[in-house]
Amino acid sequence: MTLRLGLLFCGLFLTTIASAAERPNILWIFSEDLSPFMGCYDDPINSGHTPSIDALASDGVLFKRVFVPAPVCSACRSAIITGVMQTTTGTHQHRSGRYTNGEIVPERLKIHLPNNMKTIPELIREAGYFTFNSGKDDYNFDYDRRKLYTVGNRPDYRAGMNGWQGNTAHHNMSVTEDTWNARPDKNQPWFGQIEIKGGKANAKYVRAGEKLANTDVPLPPYFPDTPGHRASWTMHYNAARGADARVEAILTQLKEDSELENTIVFFFSDHGSNHSLRHKQFCYEGGVHVPLVIQGNHPALQAGTVRNELVSGLDISATTLAMAGVPLPDYLDGRDLFASDHSPREHVISARDRCDYTIDRIRTVRTDRFRYIRNFYPERPMLQPQYRDKKIEVRDLKRLHNAGELTEYQEQHWFGVRPNEELYDLAADPHQINNLANAPKYQEELKRHRSILNSWIEETNDQGQYPESVEQLRATFDLWKDKPIFSDAKINPEYDQFRSQQ
Repeated sequence: MTLRLGLLFCGLFLTTIASAAERPNILWIFSEDLSPFMGCYDDPINSGHTPSIDALASDGVLFKRVFVPAPVCSACRSAIITGVMQTTTGTHQHRSGRYTNGEIVPERLKIHLPNNMKTIPELIREAGYFTFNSGKDDYNFDYDRRKLYTVGNRPDYRAGMNGWQGNTAHHNMSVTEDTWNARPDKNQPWFGQIEIKGGKANAKYVRAGEKLANTDVPLPPYFPDTPGHRASWTMHYNAARGADARVEAILTQLKEDSELENTIVFFFSDHGSNHSLRHKQFCYEGGVHVPLVIQGNHPALQAGTVRNELVSGLDISATTLAMAGVPLPDYLDGRDLFASDHSPREHVISARDRCDYTIDRIRTVRTDRFRYIRNFYPERPMLQPQYRDKKIEVRDLKRLHNAGELTEYQEQHWFGVRPNEELYDLAADPHQINNLANAPKYQEELKRHRSILNSWIEETNDQGQYPESVEQLRATFDLWKDKPIFSDAKINPEYDQFRSQQ
């Protein structure tokens, strides 16, 4: 069904379920670090090797161009769980407001949401739903998990990472008891999150005989051709195959428990590939482009629908509330994708700020054909010190850099001064190699995208334009200072004030 017909049909059915005989269950299968390397996304390598996700798409609605608010987990998850950009709520710095060295974070470090703002699970729970999260939270704000989720809350939980450390559904092929089966009233509708490890699972869950060899996957041109890079890049294609096996297991359990028929399933990821130095944590297409499939027994979810408009990950939040019959708060940045008056986006904005101890600020605008990127710290190279410095991919790049064996592009891209602005024609240049920011032919496009970003920064009061507090920086420094990987991280002068005190 075309987008036009799909939206026309959706207009006949309001997304609210108030008139339905019973409200639907809603399940988020929330993957980590997973790019859309799947058959339903026309990936030639994994075509025919992601049957469960492909079937979910053919039975429901497949969104081809979905871009998350941030290319790193905690900032993105903080945005999706509230439906508001992390740069608006001050939750944009990765793993901020957290426990440091095992101690409870003091009040001065806590990040609080505005008084009128509640998370998606809280709003759904207040509407009468049973809620659970069999996976990590990873939210950068202060909260009481017991208000979000009905079950799965340890008495001594640690805000921010509780589910990741406490439950095991995302590690095993089974579903734990702290899910839909834990509700006392089996007629009560439920909303749940099940995390799958996705890109972080490597090839762990790949079905027998399905594992790709390192020679089966061609490398993109921004990586040198080394065994380490081949292994790393191949791993994510294998991870997509393994994620498919996890999805199959979850759907099978739903069916066995007689829950599938009345459950709307959202399948999506928090950001792109964990195994690519240019995907996770960066604002190129691969860092923020994620899969999104929605399937279930709902009049708006017509089987075989493919939608190609630009979608924000925040639209998942708004659409979930709407399908649960919950009125949408006026502070939401997301849109109900099936509303009768739905208007497709003209652009999607994503943002990267401090990740672990690596201080950076990048903003990006995705329009129909172009991706615009602005680097606010261009003098800090792409390969500035980071948590992956001990990985073979980084060691290979540094070895080849020292030997003068990188291509001209690779040398400049990874070790040179970054451009202040980048503009890519994605139709002609899917790898985003040819920066058009200085090309005379594209100056009007550059100005248009620059204006979009400038207006957004001003209108939303983008919190990334303000320095992180000394207290938060100190907490980050204290968390990393004794780890060998941090010893070379002197390119960020913000930490010098603490080094001098050691």
